[in-house]
Amino acid sequence: MEIALSIIIGFMILGALYAIHARDLLSAVIAGGIVGYGLVICFLLLKAPDLAIVQIVVETITLIIMVAVVLDSSREEAFNKPDIQGYVTTVTAILILLVLFYFLKISAGSLDSFGQGTLRMAQSYIEGATGKTGSANLVTGVIFDFRAYDTLGEATVLITAVLGVLTILRIKGKK
Repeated sequence: MEIALSIIIGFMILGALYAIHARDLLSAVIAGGIVGYGLVICFLLLKAPDLAIVQIVVETITLIIMVAVVLDSSREEAFNKPDIQGYVTTVTAILILLVLFYFLKISAGSLDSFGQGTLRMAQSYIEGATGKTGSANLVTGVIFDFRAYDTLGEATVLITAVLGVLTILRIKGKK
């Protein structure tokens, strides 16, 4: 797992560096998406599917909105004849995408089967959560009583992402 994490983190660093130095804004946004989706794979490898779900939702919404803003803001692009560097960049991007999907498949396959918990705390949650929380739904009881701060943090991340996007769109609308 450490080797897979190291490779994914390496791709994330390369994506971040490319996003900083990209000449095209759309390429920079997509390279930033590589960083976010790489983080999703890292969360899955580290057995944190709840964080992976939040990250994939935030990353997908942000990526879609940012691509829409970039495409809307640059109505006309100068047509450049494709050169060898453009082809090399495209092939490299496709290879990185294939490697990321490969590690996504491996990390998703390494998760426990549905309903099976291998962590030492899982059994105590399963056995005593309903009585301790008074909730008829075990998942709701665990989320709102035992993991309330974690759930509050995830909700804060989602709300912050939405407010950030609305702020960007509102500033663009005033110009």
